[in-house]
Amino acid sequence: MKSIAGKFLSVSLAALSLLVASAAQAKYPDRSVRIVLPFAAGGVADITARIVAEKLGDKLGQRFYVENQPGAGGIAAARTVISSAPDGNTLALLSNGTAVSASLFKKLPFDPLRDLVAVSSLGYFDFIFATGANAPFKTLPDFIAAAKAKPGTLNVGTINVGSTQNLSAELFRTAAGIDFAIIPYRGTPEIQVALLQGDVALMIDSYSSMKGNLADGKLRALASSGGHRSEATPEIATVTESGVSGYDVVSWNALFAPAGTPPDIIKTLNDTLREILADGDVRKRLLELGIEAKASTPEEIADRLRSDIDKWAKVIEKAGIEKQ
Repeated sequence: MKSIAGKFLSVSLAALSLLVASAAQAKYPDRSVRIVLPFAAGGVADITARIVAEKLGDKLGQRFYVENQPGAGGIAAARTVISSAPDGNTLALLSNGTAVSASLFKKLPFDPLRDLVAVSSLGYFDFIFATGANAPFKTLPDFIAAAKAKPGTLNVGTINVGSTQNLSAELFRTAAGIDFAIIPYRGTPEIQVALLQGDVALMIDSYSSMKGNLADGKLRALASSGGHRSEATPEIATVTESGVSGYDVVSWNALFAPAGTPPDIIKTLNDTLREILADGDVRKRLLELGIEAKASTPEEIADRLRSDIDKWAKVIEKAGIEKQ
């Protein structure tokens, strides 16, 4: 009898242990979760992350908050996340800029494909090719024709060398078979001033950064950079539609976690993000920034990061940009 009772007790304790373990796993998150960004506050990625973080907190019952750690190559932010416990309580926001950094730096102190595991994409957005409202170019083909007529005389403004915007201009120059000077600026406001003063003929940047001036009629949108018209700017023709075959540049933001994060935590986050990014209010708020809200499988966004690293490596090599 004692033996039977002992066995029963052992089985009961084992079952209880499994229940406790299951309950512990099901409780994720059991404390606040930080999302580390390699960007300063106020930009597209920051606003996107804050909208998503608020909704994650509502759905999962714990506070999700954004921590900004800007720095070259996203190195500081990546180090913070990679050195954190793989328990889902520290997440990274990666972007197309991560793919650019992996291609632009001789050797990053981290490997985004090895040291991090994908959770889901958050959203995708095009860049806008714009000129001043008083410029002679009414369409992108007008600009291309002028560049072909007088090679090397037109200027295109972007933010710093090696940014996605800057490399988008490099790719445009190659794909269109034209010659123009690419002028780097410290920030979007300086480019817009240069554009309005006639110092540059064209600028390439995010829709959100120039939305006000487009609405006021100070700037004219000539094209968007994606392979198809964006849901955010359906009235703007693509670069491909404007005669540059195969041109396709779409930037993105996504959540990643430290390598080794349990699959059940990744699944919880992915399932929740799918709900959030399908929500009409969230979609509307992001569209106002020029972002198409879209969740993905972990595999899909990991593949996108991998293919973008290869893509920008070729653009950087062809443009002769010195690696940092």
